[in-house]
Amino acid sequence: MIGSLRASVIERNSDGTVLVETAGVGYIVHVTPRTLAELEPTSAVFMHVHHHIREDAQTLFGFLDKDERVTFQTLIATHGIGPSMAMAILATHTPRALVDIVATNDHGALTLVPGVGKKTAERLLVELRDKLQLPVLDSLSDKSTATGSAITDVRDALAGLGYSTEEIRDVLRELPADLSAEGLLRQALNLLGARRA
Repeated sequence: MIGSLRASVIERNSDGTVLVETAGVGYIVHVTPRTLAELEPTSAVFMHVHHHIREDAQTLFGFLDKDERVTFQTLIATHGIGPSMAMAILATHTPRALVDIVATNDHGALTLVPGVGKKTAERLLVELRDKLQLPVLDSLSDKSTATGSAITDVRDALAGLGYSTEEIRDVLRELPADLSAEGLLRQALNLLGARRA
């Protein structure tokens, strides 16, 4: 089983994979769009890896952050969530945001994930409530819960202003976690305004 890779980035691919090489061997690794953007060709990288083995395929999923890998493994251990859905969830929400979403029972945030409707979101919230009590993630402070509420407020405000679910999802991925709801909304509006200009 491959648990990590220290390698050089050879190429980024449009299908959400990167080719990395270590000791003369190239590995194709599936990553989130956020991670893909950070991996510049020829740069060195250390990735935490989940080696997913099925009868017909072996797939590597790479994460720059250990919390992401732990959350990914928790997600795929949940009924009805396969690796593709787990990656879609992590592409939309960071592990910290996901803990906040589950803690605040925020159905709307989960429906921002492509392929997750209201009923699926409700089921996932119930199933993840116990599973996300992970030691690595339990160290989150009250501040993170406040941040989750602020993001919920911003999402609702943007929806009220007529922005599409896709626009909201994309801009929320880019917002920092250390701003107030007002600061987050201001930055979101600036980003959205620049895109529509």
